Amino acid sequence: MLLSISHTSTYRYDRPVNYAVQRLRLWPRSSSVQTVEDWKVEVVGATSELFYDDAFANRTELLRSEPDTSEIVIHASGQVTTKDTAGVFGRGIGVAPLWVFLRQTPLTAAGEAVKALVQPLAGMSDTLDQLHRLSRDTGERVAYVPGSTDVATPAEAALVNGSGVCQDHAHIFIAAARLLGVPARYVSGYLLMEGQSEQTATHAWAEAYVEDLGWVGFDAANGVAPDEKYVRIACGLDYSQSAPITGLRSGSSAESLAVALNVEQ
Repeated sequence: MLLSISHTSTYRYDRPVNYAVQRLRLWPRSSSVQTVEDWKVEVVGATSELFYDDAFANRTELLRSEPDTSEIVIHASGQVTTKDTAGVFGRGIGVAPLWVFLRQTPLTAAGEAVKALVQPLAGMSDTLDQLHRLSRDTGERVAYVPGSTDVATPAEAALVNGSGVCQDHAHIFIAAARLLGVPARYVSGYLLMEGQSEQTATHAWAEAYVEDLGWVGFDAANGVAPDEKYVRIACGLDYSQSAPITGLRSGSSAESLAVALNVEQ
């Protein structure tokens, strides 16, 4: 499936910014599940300082704001050919060893609620079946409610509250999988939605490592395995390491963000 993507993030400030730095992970890479036909990232209001590939093989760019800017516009666009592999991504890329993906982070720390979620699964002998059931149980326990959480909400809190968004479903799945001894990682990307080409945010799901298969994707928010409707951008231990755009700034200016995202076939 050939998908066309246009993704614009506009950051506005109520007064000129003294200094701001942004990290972009906005470059999909060709892999076993997708082929990047063309892709470009254009920026207004900031200057590129550095390109590098991080330990998870995410193409990354650092931006520095231009002097006294009051608006930064980041536009990513291109075409990606995808295919359905029943969620199987395969062997890893990057230099991070598997044991790294067993490490808890502040966003994926397992508390009592995550431990209770895992308990009925602990005795299952088939890892793949275990993970599919975990994905199903996560989706059933946490209702999709936009605005009920934010990017700093940890997995435990979202599970206790029983509501969240795709980011929270991914964090809960990852926290539980690691508790079961299965390496797991967070994936950010795009999703072609039926009858809705215009969207307001990127998508997120999880991948877990299964012997003989490699990395396998699980989208607990939608109750499916990622297929040809999904485009991978970046991966990491949690949202903070794979978010499309993160940054910091100095000064007292207030920031607002407007996102325009279009994904279509």
